[in-house]
Amino acid sequence: MASPAILAGNASDLIEHKGYARIGLLGNPSDVYFGHTISLSLGNFWASVKLQPSDELVIQPHPSHDFVQFRSFDHLVKRLNSEGYYGGVRLLMAICKVFHNYCQENKIELHGGNFTLSYETNIPRQTGLSGSSAIVCAALYCFLDFYKVRNLIKVEVRPNIVLAAEMELGIVAGLQDRVAQVYGGLVYMDFSKEHMDNLGHGIYIPMDISLLPPLHLIYAENPSDSWKVHTTVRQRWLDGDEFIIKSMLEVANIAKEGRTALLEMDHTKFYSLMNRNFDLRRSMFGDDALGALNLDMVKVARKVGAASKFTGSGGAVVTFCPGGPPQVKLLEDECQKAGFVIVPVQVVPSRRLNEIDLTTLPIK
Repeated sequence: MASPAILAGNASDLIEHKGYARIGLLGNPSDVYFGHTISLSLGNFWASVKLQPSDELVIQPHPSHDFVQFRSFDHLVKRLNSEGYYGGVRLLMAICKVFHNYCQENKIELHGGNFTLSYETNIPRQTGLSGSSAIVCAALYCFLDFYKVRNLIKVEVRPNIVLAAEMELGIVAGLQDRVAQVYGGLVYMDFSKEHMDNLGHGIYIPMDISLLPPLHLIYAENPSDSWKVHTTVRQRWLDGDEFIIKSMLEVANIAKEGRTALLEMDHTKFYSLMNRNFDLRRSMFGDDALGALNLDMVKVARKVGAASKFTGSGGAVVTFCPGGPPQVKLLEDECQKAGFVIVPVQVVPSRRLNEIDLTTLPIK
């Protein structure tokens, strides 16, 4: 039986949007260091948010992800140890607040009327695939349609709104993931300080997804948070550490070279850039921060000659097998032995191109 709070809305009034997982392909983590990145929207996994007009404003907890009933004290503690404190309700509440405040500050009038929000997600947790921002992004697009304000909030600003909602909860992150999820498809991003200071956001250039070679995603079904140890990279960068600054500039340049390699279909160059990106990250952050499980995923791929690097800060890796299907089969066998999941990467085509003024984008 439907909740009384939802009966005010008809089924035809239902609004639903998906926010997809993402893969940081090249250049990460330079997005938070005024760098350049290339990322893609991953069609294998997504979060879905539904908005239904209702008499009261209701945010429905998910029966699995927002678990609040336990068999015992031990059950509660074990659940927190394995799943953490993170559910979707807090994310939906945060984007409600941030979206409302943004519209007020920018004199965007919102019509009256309440709604009920609910969500689903199949994005594997602790895999560095941006599951939290996928929920927030999906909710934002529900609001844009419910309030009919798409034309009043520019596409390039929307990732900032998603990030602001997560920062409201103390989540430390950069714009790269949110750009990939807002734009969809394959996106080259320039976060140069000049752009960030003058525009408040980067320059985001969609790319043709057909330029990509076949890619595979490797992740562990039951990851551990034990690899997420404190690092000093950010502080060292702020302090002017020459090694960190030089390395981060090289990481950013990898994305710039990678864009050229993809446009020229130079997959040999692309292969070497993927590996170099990871090697630089490892040299800056160290093995303790990266974690043994994450390093094992990279090693499994490189054992069969595949290029591999993190999709984000850890939890999953993206791989490229230049040797084609025979090499992919070798990689699949090694992943099975190691207990890792491997799936072909499905790229979500961009659905936002009709909202992007491509004539204003500087092509460098």
